[in-house]
Amino acid sequence: MIELRTPAEIEQMRPAGRFVAETLATLRADTRVGTNLMDIDRRAHDLIRRAGAVSCYIDYHPSFGAMPFGKVICTSINDGVLHGLPHDYALRDGDLVSLDFAVSIDGWVADSAVSFVVGTPRDEDLRLIDTTERALAAAIAAATTDHRIGDISATIAEISHGAGYSINTDFGGHGVGRVMHGDPHIPNDGKAGRGYPLREGLVIAIEPWLLETTDELVTDPDGWTLRAADGSRGSHSEHTIAITADGPIVLTDRSFLGVD
Repeated sequence: MIELRTPAEIEQMRPAGRFVAETLATLRADTRVGTNLMDIDRRAHDLIRRAGAVSCYIDYHPSFGAMPFGKVICTSINDGVLHGLPHDYALRDGDLVSLDFAVSIDGWVADSAVSFVVGTPRDEDLRLIDTTERALAAAIAAATTDHRIGDISATIAEISHGAGYSINTDFGGHGVGRVMHGDPHIPNDGKAGRGYPLREGLVIAIEPWLLETTDELVTDPDGWTLRAADGSRGSHSEHTIAITADGPIVLTDRSFLGVD
């Protein structure tokens, strides 16, 4: 069921959005060559505890997960692009890292993801990351009350296909509110002018993600981490936004912190 939020409820969602933004900015700044993925999870867990927040991941067990997730952040590396389960791995020079993080504060959820390279980047990785970031920014700009879900999807597809990437639509954006994953589903490819109308009070996560040379995924033996079927690298960008009469509000905006 699609739920619309009042202006007062959207204001109540701001603390969760701000905390998710601050946490991702902190973790990104602290993550470098040699950082262990388990340390990233421990740091995120500590920040959650100090803020009095509640992890959306630790007990999360959807049908596509082999077991409850058991950690508080997704850490996807290189050919991993979604749902990366933190494990004992020290980051190496040139690794492409995607962090996906969601919590609730006072019962309201925010969800966001960022991708970056530690150490010496490859041009191909920077181009991949830039494409998901541009697609996200354009999709947010299209999230206005005179558009529909299909306009968001078509915008993401136009930029992604224009850069030469194919798109997997198994996983995409979603409604956000009292739970992390709600209606509507927002695929990363679609037709403009189609789908649910974007109404004032709709709160959604928009999340373009791309793989360098494929659109096929395989699941790791850990039962969670989704990787490129051909071993190519992936990038994932996500923000939680609220649609208002005056335009979209990016609840997980990190720009006020001096980062993207």
